[in-house]
Amino acid sequence: MNQLKMSQNPDKPHSSEEKLSGLEDGQEESLDNPDQSIRKRIRQSAPGSHRDDTPKSSPPRPVSIEELMETAKGVTNMALAHEIVVNGDFQIKPAELPEHSLEKKVRDIVHKAFWDCLEAQLKEDPPTYDHAIKLLGEIKENLLSFLLPGHTRLRSQITEVLDLDLIKQEAENGALDISKLVEFVIGMMGTLCAPARDEEIKKLKDINEIVPLFRAIFSVLDLMKMDMANFAVSSIRPKLMQQSAEYERKKFQEFLEKQPNSLDLVTRWLQEAADDLAKQRCKMLPPHCSADGATGGASTLCSTAVQNRAYLKLLKWDHVNRPFPETVLMDQARFQEIQLELEQLLLAGTILLVTFSAAGSALVDVPGFAEKIKTIVKVLLTGMHLPSFNLQESLATIGEKVCAEVNSCLSQHGFTPFSAERETGLKGQIQAVANPDNTICKLIDSRIEKFLENYLASSHQKSLPAVPGGLGPIQRELEEIAVKYVRLVNYNKMVFSPYYDAVLGKILTKEESQLVGKSEES
Repeated sequence: MNQLKMSQNPDKPHSSEEKLSGLEDGQEESLDNPDQSIRKRIRQSAPGSHRDDTPKSSPPRPVSIEELMETAKGVTNMALAHEIVVNGDFQIKPAELPEHSLEKKVRDIVHKAFWDCLEAQLKEDPPTYDHAIKLLGEIKENLLSFLLPGHTRLRSQITEVLDLDLIKQEAENGALDISKLVEFVIGMMGTLCAPARDEEIKKLKDINEIVPLFRAIFSVLDLMKMDMANFAVSSIRPKLMQQSAEYERKKFQEFLEKQPNSLDLVTRWLQEAADDLAKQRCKMLPPHCSADGATGGASTLCSTAVQNRAYLKLLKWDHVNRPFPETVLMDQARFQEIQLELEQLLLAGTILLVTFSAAGSALVDVPGFAEKIKTIVKVLLTGMHLPSFNLQESLATIGEKVCAEVNSCLSQHGFTPFSAERETGLKGQIQAVANPDNTICKLIDSRIEKFLENYLASSHQKSLPAVPGGLGPIQRELEEIAVKYVRLVNYNKMVFSPYYDAVLGKILTKEESQLVGKSEES
């Protein structure tokens, strides 16, 4: 069996939880159905899917189905722990079956049969309470599960009022008051629930029929279970944060032992970063380097600088045609989200720069002007990563709206609005942003990258580095993205730095030996 490489198709946009906007659906899928997600990733990276990108290293070894499933399970558990730590908005949500799926149809049929049976029993003369008593027993167990060890009084109340033996005796003697028991249950749920559930509890009190009331009670109890589970997650997060790096490293090592080729993509990724740095430094020292960028560059490389360059390369990644490095695979959706945010911010920054340049100093200090332009750009560039998106049309519309906003602000503040010729010029500059070789766009891009590079290099410091010139109008958005990006990078370094050090040790040693050889030849 060929080597196992895990990759995912990130064309779908990213959020595992309802509070986390802008995350990828692929990440959400990995939480809702982790086993299915793992199998999907394995299928996508089957032999031949990325044959040209596969580094030629040690030969693959066969794996059994049992080993594969065990590995998938370990990766799934590692992914869940990682999600809890990295995603501050992580929440457990009830499973929702697809609307027309067989599972949903079967579940609905079974539930309907149960509630119909309960209703039929309660309508008998005299009523039969067998099903109702079983439900009260389940409700009792649920209520007791919400209690903490110190809730002695509440535990006694629940045990005393929902005494199933006593309830059965009352039912046999025709003395059972089911409404009174349900009223107690609702009151206890109101005591134990989170404030966010007060409205649901209030609605329960308005239901008069017993069967719909039982159904509603169990529905709210399910929500309370989710609340309790999410509270537990938030409680263990600080402790999990301390242990997760070691846990993820251990799980990855187990995966690596079963699949020795699982650092091939990481090796290629780091090698490219080292080559980029060597060539960049050669340009700064042309007399001391050769054409291939090795001499004079590799000798000054350090592991941290190469790693930082590698992380920056993730923000320019071709997610469609190239698999992601193994050690950052679980965060691919997050890195792609940041990449898309930066691409949009790049266009916004470029448009703001050409707009301020065209308007002169008149609009630089106008309160709210830059925010209006950024809002226009953000709205009209929504979905810019989709194949169906037409950038030229969107930029033409942005040019129209920006010119209208510029003229409006100029008039309001006593300045002369743009002439038709100046409007045409500004619109042309905005449309020129679509050109990959646009000088202003490349300038803004290089300054954004430099800011992120400086932040990575000084990430141990609390304060952010200075924002380069020309990025002032987008400073707030850039800093927000940078904080999120560096937090992700630092955690990844914490987990996988031993593997990076080992790979880079070989890469830098090899390049240094090549450098020495060339020096001796000369």
